[in-house]
Amino acid sequence: MTIVLLGYMASGKTAVSKLLGTALEMPVIDLDNYIEQKEEKTIAEIFETQGEIYFRMKEHQYLKEVLEMQTDIILSLGGGTPCYANNMNLIHEYTIDTFYLQTSIKEIISRVKDEKSKRPLIRNISDEDLPEFIGKHLFERNVFYQQATHNVVTDCKTVEEIVAEIKKLLN
Repeated sequence: MTIVLLGYMASGKTAVSKLLGTALEMPVIDLDNYIEQKEEKTIAEIFETQGEIYFRMKEHQYLKEVLEMQTDIILSLGGGTPCYANNMNLIHEYTIDTFYLQTSIKEIISRVKDEKSKRPLIRNISDEDLPEFIGKHLFERNVFYQQATHNVVTDCKTVEEIVAEIKKLLN
């Protein structure tokens, strides 16, 4: 069984995948970490030195590589992964267990405001422009996120509550 978690940055994909992996006794792969290990660079360094197009090509390549392992895993995607290179269709070739961790703009901002330097997409966006930027991005990406089999709202929920909801949806 492959379980895929997707959603915008700071939606909780990494934290939820780790706890879900423990709860279901399944290995967890964070696609961004996987890419960093394979490329021997951080995502920020890849964006800076090779550009986004290169990154998206590699992201697709490594997504396919992980999915083709055909082992039981929980896969946490980068926020943009579902939106490029027909990745959602690729994911659905391998699993129906896809979960969109839906998070409001207000909640995303509160989670990212102190770590903008670690996030290449928003590093150079001013705090006052952040709500509009995130809102526009969510609007553009929503068509891809909504292709997930399940939608889990994360606002005002603990990681434990989100994991419990996912487990319930899996049964």
